[in-house]
Amino acid sequence: MTNRKRKPTHPGGILKRHYIETLNLTVSGLADDLHVSRKTVSKIINERGSITPDMALRLSKAFNTSAELWLNLQTNYDLWNAASTSKEWETVKTLVSA
Repeated sequence: MTNRKRKPTHPGGILKRHYIETLNLTVSGLADDLHVSRKTVSKIINERGSITPDMALRLSKAFNTSAELWLNLQTNYDLWNAASTSKEWETVKTLVSA
């Protein structure tokens, strides 16, 4: 685990600032385009929801990106939060050396 000091940006923040605002989209319009509920998009852009593999595929198709981009953003965010909120994982004994 790398020692990042700054919390990674939630993928919903990137979706909001770099796509929704830049392209002048509405939450309802994007939800319709993605074939999901407005609530689903709202939860993601308000950083209360996660990017699932299904959503990553939808976003990659809509914005001509890769699904891996969206999943990697979510994974980096989740790992940073896990490493920062609990130190219990640090007490695990190393079983195999590199």
